[in-house]
Amino acid sequence: MFHAASLDQRQIVHRDVWEKKETLRLLYRDFHRRLLDNCPAGRVLDIGGGTAHIKDFRADIISADILSFPGIDVVADAHRLPFPNEFFAGVVMLDVLHHLERPIEFLREASRVLKRGGRLVMIEPAMTSVARRFYEYFHDEPVDMAADPFAHVVINPDRDPFDANQAIPTLLFATSAAQSRVENAVSSLRVRSVRWLSLFAYPMSGGFQSWSLMPATLVGSMLALEEKVPEAVRRKIAFRMMVVLQRTEQ
Repeated sequence: MFHAASLDQRQIVHRDVWEKKETLRLLYRDFHRRLLDNCPAGRVLDIGGGTAHIKDFRADIISADILSFPGIDVVADAHRLPFPNEFFAGVVMLDVLHHLERPIEFLREASRVLKRGGRLVMIEPAMTSVARRFYEYFHDEPVDMAADPFAHVVINPDRDPFDANQAIPTLLFATSAAQSRVENAVSSLRVRSVRWLSLFAYPMSGGFQSWSLMPATLVGSMLALEEKVPEAVRRKIAFRMMVVLQRTEQ
């Protein structure tokens, strides 16, 4: 039994917006489909599940988060997952990596719980030429492109779980050089693909803000239009990136 007083107020606000905005739910259904379509068949772990809205899409997923909330199955730090080695066929994350204090350490931990051939699939903010300006000036989470995601970090036990640097996924995966550095640091993972998403529909939706410039009836056609945009353009204007990593067979 959960009581509202035991929950972070930000979680309650987040879920309230989710329940009121059909446009948002439809966009996230597309995100969830993409995440799960890239996972092999088998047990899937959702890390940083937040208010567990992925279970509206697929109920049998195991959801973990550092904060309790109805629908969260396991309360745990993503850097120290309470699961056996090679337990999952897939691990999925939506807007989580940029909140993690030690991303490389996390990637090693995610690899540990993945079966050989299993995949880690993440959708994260993308610091493209257009999107970066919006994130810097209109988003409440910071963007620090000078940060070193490979640097050693002293664990802060009092760190707010909502602390973030939206630049981290871009610094790790936007270029082939960065991807190679990740693979060298986490030898059991290989980058399979990086896909640029969220061109128009998500920014127009307002995300988890109370406002929206796009009715739910236009979500499907807007997403279909986005799929037709050439990759070269996507890399300049996308607001999100989907990264697929695979655990090596060795």
